Amino acid sequence: MIRSSVALCPLIVLLLAGAAISADERLGAKECEDLGFTGLALCSDCNTLAEYVKDEAEILSALFGKLELVSDCRKCCSEDSDDSISKVTFSGAILEVCMRKLVFYPEVVSFIEEEKDKFPYVKIQYAYASPPKLIMLDSDNNPKETIRIDNWKREHIQQFLREKVKPSGGASAI
Repeated sequence: MIRSSVALCPLIVLLLAGAAISADERLGAKECEDLGFTGLALCSDCNTLAEYVKDEAEILSALFGKLELVSDCRKCCSEDSDDSISKVTFSGAILEVCMRKLVFYPEVVSFIEEEKDKFPYVKIQYAYASPPKLIMLDSDNNPKETIRIDNWKREHIQQFLREKVKPSGGASAI
């Protein structure tokens, strides 16, 4: 057992070094979205993620998956600062979803049917094969961030919109 652990040490060091090097590369918004990251995560959250996915019982399989996941997180995160994510706001949003897939997302359906009118700055847009997501808009109604909401509860959608969308003057409706 000790021999195999010692033999794994150089492999682990090489893998960690490779992850540290590749983590400095930044991915584009589309690549991050495809990986499930929105760009709204702080880089310190990636460290928390690294601790959360740690599994010492199955070190090799967990290590390979962990390094890739944490590395991808670091490629898509925003640097921590006092002005970071907590202060980022948008002027409007588009809730985009595939009409055929709505049956699989009862919380999103519930939001659309029962809560949408409380958020006049949110437009519903149906797009074929699109997972449920919020496309956050700047003051000129240009897309700035895309956030997947597949597993969000209706209350989370409401809270997020209340905190992150601050319509400017006459731009309360899109």
